[in-house]
Order: sequence, then C-alpha cells, then structure tokens
Amino acid sequence: MHILVTGGCGYKGTVLTKKLLEEGYQVTVLDIMWFGNYLPEHKNLTIIKEDIRNIEAISLKDIDVIIHLANIANDPSVELDPTLSWEVNALGTMQLADYAVRSGVKRLIYASSGSIYGVKDEPEVTEELTPVPLSVYNKTKMVVERVLLSYKDDMIIQCIRPGTVCGYSPRMRLDIAVNMLTMQALSNGKITVFGGPQTRPNLHIQDMIRVYLHFLENDQLQGIFNAGFENISIIDTAKKVTQTVPAEIVVSESNDPRSYRLNADKLLQTGFTPEYSVQDAIDEIYERVKSGELTDEEHCYNVKWMRKVLQ
Repeated sequence: MHILVTGGCGYKGTVLTKKLLEEGYQVTVLDIMWFGNYLPEHKNLTIIKEDIRNIEAISLKDIDVIIHLANIANDPSVELDPTLSWEVNALGTMQLADYAVRSGVKRLIYASSGSIYGVKDEPEVTEELTPVPLSVYNKTKMVVERVLLSYKDDMIIQCIRPGTVCGYSPRMRLDIAVNMLTMQALSNGKITVFGGPQTRPNLHIQDMIRVYLHFLENDQLQGIFNAGFENISIIDTAKKVTQTVPAEIVVSESNDPRSYRLNADKLLQTGFTPEYSVQDAIDEIYERVKSGELTDEEHCYNVKWMRKVLQ
C-alpha cells in the first residue's frame, strides 16, 4: 500500500512516517518544511518539498491512501496571518480532495481537532454535539470536515478529532500544554498556568499514531471520531508535572475559555485501546532533557518560528 502523508515532516508526521515505514508501507511525504526535516533516508520513503496549495505539482495516481496532516497548527500561529491559514488549511484541503478523487485515490484520513467543540457545559463531549469553533484555526477545521464529508460517496473519509497531543517527537513542539509545562519546570523551576480550571483532553503522540494506523487497517470505519483519553484541567496537569519535576506553579489570567471533556467511546468501541499516558510524556521529556537529547530551542515553538518564516 502506498500512502501519502501531507505534513509528514511535522510533529506528528515525523513519528507517523517512521512507524508506517516500520510497518512495511511505501510512503510519500509532502511537506513545505518550514520546521525542517528530521526523517532519515529509507528505501520506501519519498520526500517532496512542496506547498499543499500546489498539490497538482505532484502525481497522486499511485497513491492508495492520503493521511492529511498538513496545516498551520494552533490558534496563535493561525492568528499571525488568518488569510494564509484559510488558504492552507481550508482551500489547500479542498484542492487536495478534488485532485484525489480525480486521481482515483480511494481513502483520505483527516487530522481534525477536538478544539472545534469550543466551550461545552456537557460533562462529556461526543461526536453528536454541534461544534462551536471559537478561533480561526477551529473554524478552518470545521469547514474542512464539511468539505471532506461531501466526498464520502467518492472515497472513504475518516475524520479524527484528537485532543491535545503530548510526548516526544524528533520535530519537537514545546508550545502544547504537557510538553510546555514540563519544559518550563525543567528550564526555570517555575510553571506559568493561564487560567487553570479549564479541562482539556490529552493523548500521547504514540497513541495518536496508533489511532491513525487503526483507521488505516479498518477502512469500514467512516465519518468522525474523537480521540482523547485523559481529560485533565490545566492546573492538575501542572501539578502532575511537579510530581516529576519539582517547580513553583504561578497562575495567571487566561483569555482562552475553551474547556471540554472529550468522550472517545465511539473509537474505543471499534477495538482501539490506548497504551500511553500523560505521565509517560512527562517522563520521556524529562529523560531526554536530562540526557541532552532535547533542548529548549526556538524552532520548537510554532509562533516564534513562523514569525521568522513569514518575514
């Protein structure tokens, strides 16, 4: 099976691509490489440096499945240039889907986001609840889901709405909750928590990759699925970090009201079982920092690095 991974050089894409190669798949990666390329050479790997908006610059005729990760990720990055984000996240995906159908691609797995639910009062958020996206980033994700599902009669569409991913990747991100709080504790001996009571769903990056493989191996699973297995408040996440890395917790006001408990029963009922935890992510970041393998670098923060790229 030949798989196209868009955004395959990113935080999740790098780990996913390596796993797909280990499983014996032929993989083509399409990535603009704003954050570099951490993928080693492999006989079954082709890497193409290209903008997703120029998708017709490559051929899709031999592609069986597309795993679509490419996007401008997280709210602050999108706010740097909302127009660019609509073009990349929404228009780029619309062009990809149209080109995929015309090229005979049979399946597309889409990396959506649990953040599109916004603020929910329900004790648990299921796929049946209406998304109320608050930010431009969330809105692009919701629009893309609707566009992709309009192609469900032409190819299999699998939309995954993950919680906040955590854990180590060679293309590391230190601007997402668990990773950021752990690095703050290690670097400064102090953790800054914005707000605190907001609950967020979390999942380890290795489980995120296992989710994609689960769908890859089960083409009968179609539609939208939540993926988030540990619903923890921001303040409790910080406290969990300090159990491994002693640090002071400082609470500040937050302008991000998003708070929701993601329910992943629909996914769990398909036979998927998570194997990793937030604690695993904290422990592995701690070990890699202590060994010198992971350092606090500017390119690990999307907004800081994209300011340079866009300039």
